Amino acid sequence: MSAPLRVAQYVRMSTEHQQYSTENQSQAILEYARVHGMEIVTTYADHGKSGLNLAGRPGLQRLLQDVQRGEQGFEALLVYDVSRWGRFQDADESAYYEYVLKQAGIKIHYCAEQFQNDGTMPSALIKTLKRTMAGEYSRELSVKVFAGQCRLIELGFRQGGPAGFGLRRHLVDQERNFKQVLEDGERKSLQTDRVVLAAGPAWEVEIVKHMFQSFTEAGDSECEIATRLNQEGVLSDQGRPWTRAAVHQILTNPKYVGSNVYNRRSFKLKRKRVRNPPEMWVMKPDAFEPIVSNEVFQRALAIIEERHRQYSDDDMLARLRDLLSRVGRLSGFIIDEADDMPSSSAYAHRFGSLPRAYALIGWSPGRDYSYLEINRKIRAQHTPLVHEIVEQLRASQADVVQDVRTDLLTINSEYTASLILARCQKTQTGRERWIVRFDAALNPDITIAARLQPGNDGVLDYYLLPKIAGFGTFVRFAEHNPLCLEVFRFENLSYLTAIARRVPVEEAA
Repeated sequence: MSAPLRVAQYVRMSTEHQQYSTENQSQAILEYARVHGMEIVTTYADHGKSGLNLAGRPGLQRLLQDVQRGEQGFEALLVYDVSRWGRFQDADESAYYEYVLKQAGIKIHYCAEQFQNDGTMPSALIKTLKRTMAGEYSRELSVKVFAGQCRLIELGFRQGGPAGFGLRRHLVDQERNFKQVLEDGERKSLQTDRVVLAAGPAWEVEIVKHMFQSFTEAGDSECEIATRLNQEGVLSDQGRPWTRAAVHQILTNPKYVGSNVYNRRSFKLKRKRVRNPPEMWVMKPDAFEPIVSNEVFQRALAIIEERHRQYSDDDMLARLRDLLSRVGRLSGFIIDEADDMPSSSAYAHRFGSLPRAYALIGWSPGRDYSYLEINRKIRAQHTPLVHEIVEQLRASQADVVQDVRTDLLTINSEYTASLILARCQKTQTGRERWIVRFDAALNPDITIAARLQPGNDGVLDYYLLPKIAGFGTFVRFAEHNPLCLEVFRFENLSYLTAIARRVPVEEAA
């Protein structure tokens, strides 16, 4: 009797609400393996992960890495159906990842599909159709979810995001009866519960009112208001000193007059995040108790609009030249914090980009601005990865508290950890390099250094760097590193979750 074929299984569920989904997939896959004389030796799983792209799916990433390195130890892969492999918006992306396995001699079996994945023309046609249908399902679902969220907005319920200074999120039941105040980072647990905005502490409300009064009546600028608040020792809702931009955000946000606003920014189907024009916003006036009157709010908007409208292109560039002569250099932050200046976004909108505006006044920062797009890409990956780490730790029964301002994690009330994304850079010789700069302000016990892949689109691997190792202020990594660094390297975060897992005394014994 021949030995059974050694195979792996890949299972995925989209949300944590589908708690039995991966179990059902595994059961069907196990039966398929039994019937076809296969032995499942490895499992790759993505729990609560979207199938729209590869980012944020450590199970699939680990599978592809193992196969490309020839370290898989199995001859075929079992997947429940095409949609579990992914709902990629580009069917070619799904085909590419399958091709990577095929090149390594790994065949994919879709256990619940009614076709054999044998490479024949009927199989290829059906599979392409299934991939397209999987992506279309996500597009249709996105439209339905968006319509549902818009409906909730029109009913006066808050849809995500922090409350903001002077406001708090209140959890209410389906009859709008108050249940509790949600602290930063807390979410509703029942689908029938809803969130509304309400006035926060009286002292915060008074500060917001005074901001509007100072701006509309006393003629104070955003910069002057921020300076005064910082001198008085008042911190923003993020626990940070006030800036001109932070004050400006309050003066222009309709939630302070009780309006419920949605779709100011879009991030649909994991695509590029965009700012939507006001005509695309979904708004419900008088959804919450206002902090300032609509008359005062409109007066503030009129002042800001007039301030921007009065600037011609020549005026804006002249002010930019004057600022450069006074400060000696330019940046978005410097422009936003300068008094009597249009915002940096106004310059970017008027002239196409900030570097373009700089060029029109004859100034060059002397550096390649492509790094701005890279930094935006890296920042966009940080928050989802922190959430993924928290989910993995909690799945291992660890107690995790996340500081919503700094993303510092306190694990089991015993030690802290912080995530740093290390950008992949090319040297002049074409070699890859990474630099991890430690956060001295947070001073975590463990720094989770995630090295990004070339192109900085996903995580290559992880280094768990303990504070007691005394690395100094930064560490440089190359493609191949000495053993003193490699001992801290891991393909995934399973080791971090393992050391965080609570173990009963009798089990440890």
